[in-house]
Amino acid sequence: MSYENILFEIQGGIAKLTLNRPDKLNSFTQAMHLEVRDALAKVQADKSVRVFLLTGAGRGFCAGQDLGDRAVEPGAEGVDLGDSVEKFYAPLVLALRSLPMPVICAVNGVAAGAGANLALACDIVIAGKSASFVEAFCRLGLIPDTGGTWILPRLIGMARATGLAMLGEKLTADRAEQWGLIWKSVPDELLMTEATAMAEHFATAPTKGLAYTKKALQISHCNSLPEQLKLEGEMMRELGYSHDYREGVAAFIAKRAPEFKGE
Repeated sequence: MSYENILFEIQGGIAKLTLNRPDKLNSFTQAMHLEVRDALAKVQADKSVRVFLLTGAGRGFCAGQDLGDRAVEPGAEGVDLGDSVEKFYAPLVLALRSLPMPVICAVNGVAAGAGANLALACDIVIAGKSASFVEAFCRLGLIPDTGGTWILPRLIGMARATGLAMLGEKLTADRAEQWGLIWKSVPDELLMTEATAMAEHFATAPTKGLAYTKKALQISHCNSLPEQLKLEGEMMRELGYSHDYREGVAAFIAKRAPEFKGE
């Protein structure tokens, strides 16, 4: 597939995807969804990839759905938004959450609606100081989709999640960091430097262990403590036989830098 709405590259173990409709604040159309889906499939299939980095081109990360792509006039017949969620937004979030590697999101400028929740579905979110998060759905009589109703209360609690969802107020990057919604905010000019440095770190890290960490944290919301302890034992048993564990121990004892394979 040739890409017209995204930029995508794989280099040095890093897969980087840039939403690339800057004139429309990188809002999603069906064509963009299909391109992102194709790129994520390539990431899943390429065993050399050890970290995924997502960002946006221009002055904003993503303004959510391009309303012109499914325009509806007052009094006209409605559109099936549930179909859009089921075909595009739900599979997108699930694909990101299930990638067996760290997923970093570098938020430049506004992240609104589905764009905000797409960012928050990633494992680690870094935002420029000028970035903001807006759950704009309430302004259209909708609910926070793209996993928003699941992600928000788990990140910041029910009270703050409800306020964001029902008021649709802009949340600055600094406040998002204070609330624990994102990992951290940085000066705009350092955003991609920080995100790239983190991606380069993960590209040489023990990827399988990080993938299991990600999976264990995600499933902990559903498990009781005994269930989670059992899962931890099963994962530790498997990881204990891995090359990266043996290499990590050997490097620690030898006081040298480890050379992880990520397998």
